[in-house]
Amino acid sequence: MKAPYLQVTFRRGHPVAAYYYLPRQGNPKSVRARRVEPGLVVDFTAEGQPIGIEITAPAKVSLVTLNALLRELGQAPASEADFAPMLAA
Repeated sequence: MKAPYLQVTFRRGHPVAAYYYLPRQGNPKSVRARRVEPGLVVDFTAEGQPIGIEITAPAKVSLVTLNALLRELGQAPASEADFAPMLAA
């Protein structure tokens, strides 16, 4: 997968969780997770590469917060269009 994407789970029209998939080669497995902000957990491979960000509290996470974390991880920022599904409900 070359481009990141956001997958959102809704219940009764409201986002309850989401996962931001980061670009990666193959099908790496998560072996370690690190909580970084209220509502954000980063998944890492055995080699320490970030592979995705769990958004466990969508109401508490903004695009600014997500992009600050992406910057820290050395990833490209998410656009407003990338983040739009979180605001859809």
